[in-house]
Formats: sequence, C-alpha cells, structure tokens
Amino acid sequence: MKKPLILVSNDDGYHAKGIRSLVEMIADMADVLVCAPESARSGYACAFSAAEPLRLKQRKPIAGAQVWSCNGTPVDCVKIALDQLCPDRRPDMIIGGINHGDNASVNTHYSGTMGVTMEGCMKYIPSVAFSLCDFRDNADFSPLRPYIRDMVGKVLAHGLPKGVCLNVNFPLNETFKGVRYCRMAYGSWTSECVKCRHPRGYDYFWMVGRYVNDEPEAEDTDHWALTHGYIAVTPTRMDVTDYALLEQLRSQQDTPAR
Repeated sequence: MKKPLILVSNDDGYHAKGIRSLVEMIADMADVLVCAPESARSGYACAFSAAEPLRLKQRKPIAGAQVWSCNGTPVDCVKIALDQLCPDRRPDMIIGGINHGDNASVNTHYSGTMGVTMEGCMKYIPSVAFSLCDFRDNADFSPLRPYIRDMVGKVLAHGLPKGVCLNVNFPLNETFKGVRYCRMAYGSWTSECVKCRHPRGYDYFWMVGRYVNDEPEAEDTDHWALTHGYIAVTPTRMDVTDYALLEQLRSQQDTPAR
C-alpha cells in the first residue's frame, strides 16, 4: 500500500528552520511534498497573486522530501502544488508551518500559515497549522516532535470534519503542561505604526504593534492556554456565518405584503 501524501507549506520561506524541522519529524509517516514561498511572506493570510506571474524552482530535498519554492504567497504555493506538482494524486493532508511565532487569537486572520491551512480546508483536504511562540531564526522545535507526530497520525487516520481545520500553537517552553482545546481569544493590536524620517526628506512607516488580550481571565481561550504553558488547539471553521444572528434576522424579517 502507498503511504499517504502530505503537502507542506509555510509563510517563513522554504529555507526556514521550522518547515525543515517539520518535514524531518514526519518524513517516515508519509510521502511529503514541500512547496513554500521563496522568501518570507508573513501576514499574507489568504492572499493570492491575481496580477503577477508565478515561478516554481526545485530545491534540495529535505529528509527525502521533494522541495519546491514559489515566488508567490503561501496560498499560491498550495494552489500551484495541487495543480502542477501532484495533479494525479490528491494530498491526504495539508500542513502549514512550523511557523516562527504564534498564530493565536486575531493573528489567525493575518497569518500566512493559516492561509495555507484555510486553502487546504477550502479544498476539503484535512489541514493543520503548527506554530511555536518563538520568532528566532534558530528556534528549537525539538520539544514539539512527539505532539506533532501524534496529531498528524490522528488526522491521517480519522480526518477532520468538512470545512474545519486545526490551528495548533505551542508555547515557548522546553516541556508542556498538556494539550487544551480552545476557542480563539478576543484581542487587538495597538500602536501598530512607527513613523520614521528618511534622510532624503520624507516620512515612512514600519508596521509593528503590541498585542493586547481583551479577556485575559478567560481560561477557555488559546491565548490563556499559551501563557500558562499549554499547547492550544483551536478548531477553525471555513464557514464564518454567524448562525445565531442569522436566525435572529430571519425571525425579524417582515412578511412581504400581498
């Protein structure tokens, strides 16, 4: 019997330690195909290239896995991989990561790592995003290994509900207190722009910011889990419809006059 096929991408680039560590962790569990951006694409979310041509370039293998880079966004990488690199073999799973930095709370909506996972979800392929709360290029991903292998094995064996993917975030610890299944915390970014003066006489801006947890005492959230040493697993839906409000609006809808 053939091994399952896993497509891997990220938003840090094909060269990042996170994606290389991930491939090495799961290389014996499946046939792994990597298609990732040629350079960092953090913050691209679900964006894709509608006006720019895309290029593919084959790179050196990682742990026996075929590796390709693309000049586009993380979502472009998934789309072009499905269309050009494995057109006759549908992946059994798509993984985004391992991301350098967390993608909890509202970061979910900005994350290119989650863009990979949401694109897989929109293709009805079981998809998972892995992120570590460490932005350093040389971050240590080894403590994640048993947990990632366990989660990947379970998703390969049992799949995920249609239209649902998993957002998995690891705290920056050598050991973890356990796994918590969470909702996304309400939070916001403040002081997001730093104004600078260029020597040539014009202003320019850096997008930075500080994250504020708007419900720090809520123990059922991903951010609480991370700050207390737990791995946060958040089931995330492709369908963003607010069904409670939908039913309320329907109940208030006027009956057309005859």
